[in-house]
Amino acid sequence: MSQNRTIQSRRVWIGGQFIPAQIEFKEGKIERICPWGSGQVDADYENRRLVPGFIDVHTHGAYGFDTNDAKEEGLRNWMKRIPQEGVTAILPTTVTQMPEVLTAAVANVAKVAEEGYEGAEILGIHFEGPYLDMGYKGAQPPEAIAAPSVEQFRMYQEAAHGMIRYITMAPEHDEDFALTRYCSSHGVVVSMGHSSADYNSVLMGIANGAMSMTHVYNGMTGFHHRNPGLVGGAFRVRDIYGEVICDGCHSHLAALNNFFTAKGRDYAIMITDSLQAKYCPPGKAYELGGHAYEVGEDGLARLKGTDTIAGSTLHMNRGLKILAEEALVPFDAALNSCTINPARALRVDDRKGRLAAGYDADVVVLEDDYEVKQTYCRGVAML
Repeated sequence: MSQNRTIQSRRVWIGGQFIPAQIEFKEGKIERICPWGSGQVDADYENRRLVPGFIDVHTHGAYGFDTNDAKEEGLRNWMKRIPQEGVTAILPTTVTQMPEVLTAAVANVAKVAEEGYEGAEILGIHFEGPYLDMGYKGAQPPEAIAAPSVEQFRMYQEAAHGMIRYITMAPEHDEDFALTRYCSSHGVVVSMGHSSADYNSVLMGIANGAMSMTHVYNGMTGFHHRNPGLVGGAFRVRDIYGEVICDGCHSHLAALNNFFTAKGRDYAIMITDSLQAKYCPPGKAYELGGHAYEVGEDGLARLKGTDTIAGSTLHMNRGLKILAEEALVPFDAALNSCTINPARALRVDDRKGRLAAGYDADVVVLEDDYEVKQTYCRGVAML
């Protein structure tokens, strides 16, 4: 249940800057924001930073659970525990698999969302695949990759009770951009990724409704000055969202800085692309889409016996630190990428992504070293 309380700090993120302020929660919402010291408080965070809750739109799992597992308790445990890194809202993300597996996975998310759970809010489902390019599949299982189909997607959406809010697909394989147009006209964000698209195909995908790109730099045609590819499209079309994995391993720190320089402060989206291995001890066996992977000392997951990257074990608060302190991205742009930008992309920016009256009481209390002191999910203290 939500809790009514008042908290304060001398550094509260309001209007793109830190100011002294009090925040009053009521029934899961921010009731009002007042000057620091206006009245009695339940928690005084002194000089710690209070920022909006983080939103992860691309994450497959953690704590030994993968979205494709379709286990209710695994999903509930994930949502309850993930606020430890400041995440207050999430899109559980599938990975390419056979229809029966994907159907069970999306149905499980819908069931848990409808029956209730604690912790980070499930804003919908990110459906990554199976409509991908074989040459840029990365760790996605090739045997399950399929041609885009409006009819099949409608079947998945029915099983998901309408909760698929975001889809990753290769636009060059979408005949007449039929699925792109269908999804974009039915409230589903179309993100181009795992794709061999050339620059012109990227522009046509955008023209037919695509509005994002999945883990820019990874699983897509790279940039060349005579053949810009998907990466060139991400740079050139500034008002298209672009996800980026900010672990410093999937992409060089300089590449992260280049990406944010090109996109500005409003269209970059930080993601973890985390797998079930996150928060698990080393040495265990894991699977992604039925294929075994292992986690190295660098925190990267790779398909077993190969150098193919399968995903990350990145924490969102760590990603923010890497962006701001190591890639030297301006703090406001780095913070926007995990708060208001994903909220806008998902069209929930009327209640998520800002600290303002009327918004959900999703607040992260950050130490100077970016460790999370406390996370409030719709007013409930989770740590």
